[in-house]
Amino acid sequence: MLMNPRVLVIIPAFNEASNIESTVRAVVDAGYDYIVINDGSKDSTLDICRLNGINVLDLSQNLGIGGAVQAGHKYARHYGYDIDVQVDGDGQHDPKFIPLLVDEIVNGADLAIGSRFLSSTDGFKSTYLRRVGIKWLSFWLQLFTGRSIKDPTSGFRASGCRAIKLFCENYPDDYPEPESIATSLKAGLTVSEVPVRMRERQGGVSSIGGFSSVYYMIKVSLAISIACLTKRS
Repeated sequence: MLMNPRVLVIIPAFNEASNIESTVRAVVDAGYDYIVINDGSKDSTLDICRLNGINVLDLSQNLGIGGAVQAGHKYARHYGYDIDVQVDGDGQHDPKFIPLLVDEIVNGADLAIGSRFLSSTDGFKSTYLRRVGIKWLSFWLQLFTGRSIKDPTSGFRASGCRAIKLFCENYPDDYPEPESIATSLKAGLTVSEVPVRMRERQGGVSSIGGFSSVYYMIKVSLAISIACLTKRS
């Protein structure tokens, strides 16, 4: 059991100029170290970070959410953090729930996922079509791993040292959350969920919509099956 763990909040950001300052402020007010990973944004995200003295790691080109989050895991490992917590830059994740995720890691989990579907509160639970997709991915994960994960697409999650090490070495590039759960379970890590309340995106536009949502479902379903069926070296 970790005593007084060092916790880093990773904030991946791509074109989040309208949200990034308020997101960082909420994390700072909650008392956590943080790093913004600017994933080659085309808007003024980087300028806003620099103007406001925000701690930012600027990627020279867009790596996608997987590459940005992996950069955050590598930052956490390099600087000796015991736990890192992913908080998306769009304002959906409320930092007041970070202690619940951290406590789950302290109490033995390797990966703790913030689930909007374990809570009875009236927080934002995504659109109808996305909820259908989430239920499908939950079923697909259970089919291949035997574990029931209610909110496999949640980007609000905490990683302990073993998960950080795994993700530094192997993290999906594209739509990584469900696949990384499968990878973690296959590696023998302990994955659990805690109830959280999420908000609607505070500004900007989601990257998943229209045709990309169809691609998302096909790609992630195949990735989960491949991750579970491929032998580890």
